[in-house]
Amino acid sequence: MILGNGTVVEAVALDHRYEGQNGWVHALKDFALEIRANEFLCILGPSGCGKSTFLKLVAGLLRPSAGSVLLNGKPITGPGLDRGIVFQEHALFAWLTVLGNVEFGLKMGGADRQSARARAMQVLDIVGLAAYAQLYPYQLSGGMKHRAAVARAWALTGAALLLMDEPFSAVDAINRMALQDHLVHTWQVEQRTVLYITHDIDEAVFLADRIAIMTPSPGRVGREVTVDLPRPRDRNGPEVAAYKSRITEEMHRLHAL
Repeated sequence: MILGNGTVVEAVALDHRYEGQNGWVHALKDFALEIRANEFLCILGPSGCGKSTFLKLVAGLLRPSAGSVLLNGKPITGPGLDRGIVFQEHALFAWLTVLGNVEFGLKMGGADRQSARARAMQVLDIVGLAAYAQLYPYQLSGGMKHRAAVARAWALTGAALLLMDEPFSAVDAINRMALQDHLVHTWQVEQRTVLYITHDIDEAVFLADRIAIMTPSPGRVGREVTVDLPRPRDRNGPEVAAYKSRITEEMHRLHAL
């Protein structure tokens, strides 16, 4: 289900506090954001500004202290197979093959063996891992493990929303660019709504339709920038450079307040 105005996720007057090692942390305050159907939205900001907290609220892993987070017009009350999640660590099951890892969520969602296998192989082909379906995670490179994690989340046919929390931040620069290319290709083949958390301006400009720039903690959306560039994007092109410069200036301004 998608609301008539195309909104998939809506955060309204969101506030969240949690108890940290040194007392209570005010992570989000007066946070408001809408994410539209099939949009690739990046939330950009440095560590500690609340961007991962918001993703966990959308995932249903946390409950807001105040305000609400709506998914297709209904309050989020917990995790669900209507949302795929990819964290920084790939978290593949070591005892399952690549194919078994991607099939796992499908079977948990009630898919029979034949349809789960067909869907898993379809997505592995999209991310370029079909030839490695019978390998185990220990036999994969770091970049391939991350692609397998993306495939596992993407394969969930009922998950119109994919949540990605800095999934490539621990990968070296060359592999990170390759993973970004694979992700954009996958999104173009099978469009769905993506909420992508990052602290990397280059990554946000390369991936996003729209970038929500966070303020310092307690975080809120300080600025929104629509990236009106066709894909594939030239990382070194003047148009991309202009967006990077603009967003860098916005980041400095917001975090100097």
